[in-house]
Amino acid sequence: MSKARKISDRKNLSLNPYEDRVGIVYVRVSSKKQETEGSGLKSQEGRCIQELSSLKVPYIKTFPDSYTGGGDFMKRPAMRALLEYIDNNPHKKFVVVFDDLKRFARDIEFHFKLKTAFSYRNVALKCLNYTFDDTPEGRFAEIIMAGQSELERHQNRRQVIQKQKARLELGYWSFGSKKGYLMTKSSEHGTISIQVESEAKILKEALEGFANGTFVRKIDVCKFLVEKGLWKKQSPEKYIDKLENAILRDPFYAGFIEYPMWEVSRRLGKHKPIISLETFELIQKRLDRGDFGKRIRKDTSDDFPLRGLLVCADCESHLTAAWCKGRNRRHPYYYCQKKGCVNKGRIVRKDVIEDEFNNILKSITLKKDVSKLVKVVFDKVWKDEVKNIRIKHNDLSFKKANLEKQVGEFMELLVSAKSENVKKAYESHIERISNEIELIDSTIPAENFDFDIPYQTALDKANGLLKSPYKIWITLDTKEKQNLFYFIFENKLKYSVEEGYRTNKIPSAVRLFEEFSTLETPYVEKTGIEPVCRRFS
Repeated sequence: MSKARKISDRKNLSLNPYEDRVGIVYVRVSSKKQETEGSGLKSQEGRCIQELSSLKVPYIKTFPDSYTGGGDFMKRPAMRALLEYIDNNPHKKFVVVFDDLKRFARDIEFHFKLKTAFSYRNVALKCLNYTFDDTPEGRFAEIIMAGQSELERHQNRRQVIQKQKARLELGYWSFGSKKGYLMTKSSEHGTISIQVESEAKILKEALEGFANGTFVRKIDVCKFLVEKGLWKKQSPEKYIDKLENAILRDPFYAGFIEYPMWEVSRRLGKHKPIISLETFELIQKRLDRGDFGKRIRKDTSDDFPLRGLLVCADCESHLTAAWCKGRNRRHPYYYCQKKGCVNKGRIVRKDVIEDEFNNILKSITLKKDVSKLVKVVFDKVWKDEVKNIRIKHNDLSFKKANLEKQVGEFMELLVSAKSENVKKAYESHIERISNEIELIDSTIPAENFDFDIPYQTALDKANGLLKSPYKIWITLDTKEKQNLFYFIFENKLKYSVEEGYRTNKIPSAVRLFEEFSTLETPYVEKTGIEPVCRRFS
């Protein structure tokens, strides 16, 4: 062999295998703690860039990731972006550098799928703590290393779940901060949810407003929370599912902890509640009933009890109401203010519009024989309600017994405790549980409670309402009238400045019994109900 040939062979052997490539750095952490400590993103990036420099490979770009766990690498935002970057630069040859095999993938299946994805793109891989080897022995060692990473990931996950579950069972929320709260470290409790006063005040008003009907629809609550700045990034409609699942359905806001996914049943939490248990149960009842269609205005007043209940017959916008200044005194009017409506600005005197409404109520009459049917229906509903109350009574009684047992256990621990701090902790637990017992006592009726007394009162009211809605209407305050309106009428009433009320429908409550009265039944005759309303001049 010639001397020139030998020199050429030595030259080829000394060539850098990455010489014609450009370098990309991939770094990944799975927690904020890792991000700030020695294994953080900056630390990884620095070592990888230094390695590229030693290989004499030009550094191009870093793709930092904070995706937690193993599984599909395409779920990692930075890994997707890295592959897209490579695909968008087909004329370049790349080497991807990362500092440890655990950063590459912590799942055997996706480790080799990811490696295949890079091989398909002719990308070289460089790991600072591991040397890839395509021999059978090297591949076996790689499988062992990837399998060990997967095992560690599953073990870490199990340990984290065990610790978090233990905290949940002790009454502490063990995940991220909930709306209205901030996770704060405490010498007594460790990490605990503390109310953010400004947010908690807004949430309390929203939750109690939904429970009592001030906010009738979920969208009304969302609008309120957006207006108050609790949510800022999206329109109110985008938050409806989040409102129900993360707030309205969450017993956390009533002072409880539960996590069904890990079989952690509901228990008293160590955090301060925003609403009472009674308010929370009212919210659940409303959600289960789906009663979100009737909005009760927040700005109703005794001056204008029909405001929010009437719409313009021409444009179907709400009629508003106000006091208008006259020559010598102010006068109350209802009017439409919809831009472009033919009735915009045309006023109707308060006494005219409300007297016509009262005449509609006076015209509603119910035949005497139908009252027998009312009692039959009422009895059925009452029995169902009493049954539900008794079931709830039994559930709460059982819960109360368990809480009383806990108080007894904590009392024994308190007596035997020697440390003042431990005693204070036990006293705090006892106080919390005692408060919950008092709340249960105030929620459920006594065991010897006589349901016949409220039964007769309620039956008399139901019969009185159906026989003469007007007599009931004039005895109620404005808020009660708003609620009663939707029991009598199915929808808001249309009012025309020229013609008055445009309604010839029998009110829904009366129509129900009218339809029943036409059926074959031993309780009522086959007669109908007298005309309900007429046009007034």
